Amino acid sequence: MGVAEELEEMRDEGLAAIASAEDLASLDAVRVAYLGKKGLLTGVLRGLGQLSPQERPAVGKASNDVRESLEKALAERRAHLEEAHLEARVAAGAVDVTLPGRVRLPGREHLINMITREIVEIFLGLGYEVAEGPEAELDYYNFTALNHPPAHPARAASDTFYVQDLSMETVDSTGESDVLLRTHTSPVQIRVMEQGKPPLYVIAPGRVYRRDIADPSHLPQFHQVEGLVVDEGITFGDLKGTLDYFCKEMFGRDRRTRFRPHFFPFTEPSAEVDVSCGICDGAGCRFCKGTGWLEILGCGMVDPNVFEYVAVDSERYVGFAFGMGVERIAALKYNIPDLRMLVEGDMRFLRQF
Repeated sequence: MGVAEELEEMRDEGLAAIASAEDLASLDAVRVAYLGKKGLLTGVLRGLGQLSPQERPAVGKASNDVRESLEKALAERRAHLEEAHLEARVAAGAVDVTLPGRVRLPGREHLINMITREIVEIFLGLGYEVAEGPEAELDYYNFTALNHPPAHPARAASDTFYVQDLSMETVDSTGESDVLLRTHTSPVQIRVMEQGKPPLYVIAPGRVYRRDIADPSHLPQFHQVEGLVVDEGITFGDLKGTLDYFCKEMFGRDRRTRFRPHFFPFTEPSAEVDVSCGICDGAGCRFCKGTGWLEILGCGMVDPNVFEYVAVDSERYVGFAFGMGVERIAALKYNIPDLRMLVEGDMRFLRQF
């Protein structure tokens, strides 16, 4: 077979391969096979040097004709495949305008944020101001300045998340350091008293962390609201009246409160506050475990030792502090049996509020 016949056959085979290409990838493979650096036509052109001077012009012209035919066929087939691909994409993304629209429910505030805002608004109405502090706190503010002794159980690594510098050559075997994730929002009261002078009426909402296993009544990460008052002539009666007012605003005017003696390192005297059960109205039921009461928060008069850390004259000024868990308040207000339901993200539950 002569070179001319070989070129003619190559063109026919190439045109057939181009016409049968089903997609751009296979079309490109045909182009490489015939016109690439190692393609069939390139191989013929490289053999022109072996032909006689009389044969070279005719074979060269025939080779160029074959190349032009293949390149034209490739361009036409590429345009056709690109158009078909575009049509397929349009068809796949087509919207049937006759179908009914999808109902998208509007977003809403999370229950934890709702309760936090409600708590804050109650105290703003009493003249309090909002204060904030860092979540990664110093041991001094979280424990020492709040009158926690060095051996207090809350300082243990089993109860508190300590932050460590892993670049240090030595690491405390106890897991304790000077930096931690705050275990309550009480450190904010120390920072407020350091930066301002009495009278002080502040409310401090925020996120806190403890090494608790998540269960129906505990979460390792939750929200607290801390309250602090420092002024002249403050009494435990002021504390009791304030929290009684708060409970009635939060839970209803018919709810009763009671104060039980307790202990907190940074308040003396200290108390835990209960509110009457809203389900049985104090008669006793399964929700309140037959007592008729539900614990909601802790409180007390600021210990004079705390005032010494912040240079407040305890002979002149008196104060009280209280702290409450937002998730617990939400659970008691809406009779939620498991705190984990607040953080699992089940919209069927969250949209109820």
